[in-house]
Amino acid sequence: MGFIKEFKEFAMKGNVMDMAVGVIIGGAFGKIISSLVDDIIMPLIGTVTGGIDFTNKYIALSDKIVDGMSLEKAKEVGAVFAYGQFLQNIVDFIIVALCIFVMLKAINKLARKKKEEEAAAPAGPTTEELLTDIRDLLKNKQ
Repeated sequence: MGFIKEFKEFAMKGNVMDMAVGVIIGGAFGKIISSLVDDIIMPLIGTVTGGIDFTNKYIALSDKIVDGMSLEKAKEVGAVFAYGQFLQNIVDFIIVALCIFVMLKAINKLARKKKEEEAAAPAGPTTEELLTDIRDLLKNKQ
């Protein structure tokens, strides 16, 4: 019974819940980025490079592989060096990293702006200052 209670306390902590939300949003964000790369960026790169589909680019490492085979068929027949998929993954990573960078930069800018607004707000007197004023008023009254 103690194990279940401990697990429940752990699972309900704010940090764990925040992390879970982050993982779920990250998964959805990953799908968006994959679509951006697969459906928009790579076709543009393919157009610039003459219609080359990078995901199917490979170097045959087996004599059994015939020129012109798709990557999937070539993998079934023998070993291949699939550099196209590697390039695709590098582009994915760069775009994800760029998007995260831009998002964090925007969040930090908003946080800085909020801190500046809080700092610019007139600060009221401290407790010590109020007590000193009260003391002085009481002295002057006597």
